[in-house]
Amino acid sequence: MRHARLPAADLSLVLAHAAPAFEALRGARVFVTGGTGFFGTWLLESFAHANAARGLGAELVVLTRDPAAFRARAPHLADDAAIRLAAGDVRRFDFPDGDFTHVVHGATSTSAALNASDPIELLTTIVGGTHRVLELAHERGARRVLLVSSGAVYGPQPATITHLPETYVGGPDTLDPAQAYAEGKRISELLGAVAGRAPDGPEVVTARCFAFVGPHLPLDAHFAIGNFLRDALARGPIRLSGDGSPYRSYLYAADLAAWLWTLLTHGAAQRAYNVGSACGMPLWDVAQVVARVAGGLPVQRARDPEPGAVASRYVPDVARAESELALRAWTPLDAAVERTLAWHQHNFNPSLG
Repeated sequence: MRHARLPAADLSLVLAHAAPAFEALRGARVFVTGGTGFFGTWLLESFAHANAARGLGAELVVLTRDPAAFRARAPHLADDAAIRLAAGDVRRFDFPDGDFTHVVHGATSTSAALNASDPIELLTTIVGGTHRVLELAHERGARRVLLVSSGAVYGPQPATITHLPETYVGGPDTLDPAQAYAEGKRISELLGAVAGRAPDGPEVVTARCFAFVGPHLPLDAHFAIGNFLRDALARGPIRLSGDGSPYRSYLYAADLAAWLWTLLTHGAAQRAYNVGSACGMPLWDVAQVVARVAGGLPVQRARDPEPGAVASRYVPDVARAESELALRAWTPLDAAVERTLAWHQHNFNPSLG
């Protein structure tokens, strides 16, 4: 199935909020992994839009396992003169010809099913892929590298911390195979730190990403808000598999893209930044937002919260990104949900509304 194009208003939003970043990419040659997933789609489309709108003369080379499949899904990107596809597995791909100025390494499946069924495959993909990409950055002269990591590197958020800062030094349980994704991201960050501190190493910036909402977010995976949106598109009810007490926050995907481009070009070298929204709320309230925006649908949960139980949290402190780079969660959750539902309605589900 072909990818539906992103809304023009969202692409203009990315360009407006990341204008200095795109200007810094004038004449750049950028290598990107993970260009076919949720994050990658937003990066590629926003790059293509900015490159054309601002006449940047930049080029983006995208690593993909299957260029033909990518071309079939997104011909408007594959046929863009400024975007070139390179075939290969992220762990062992051949380096494309020519030098690069920037690298964005985002290739990692966040599939909970893969994490459960084959944690070794997931772990070796994360670690081996990062090592290979850093080799490319070194050999092809890239001076700036953005490693797309995850808030999972912190491990469980303590109940006493409402917003996780980058200075928190907790971590996942290394004896739990279910933590393969989180531990792989930790090792990936360490590889980036080692590479960046070499005498001739690149400037490595780490983006610790939390939770997001927007067009192209999978609706049938382990993302709670994606499942709520799926239920809304089916006209409800909105169903929660648990008690709705865990706290989450969601950054709109257009804001996410602006953050990532800004981190690539302006983030401090050898520094990590949380990427997400600080506006945490219980999943029950998130479901209520989706239900309200979708037109007043019912909300159901599998069970009621236990009295006195401490709710789990996964909410970032984003003060570093706000103070150092003037990044914001520009799009309120209600608007983010409305835009996402409208995109699905227009492209896939005209019966909604």
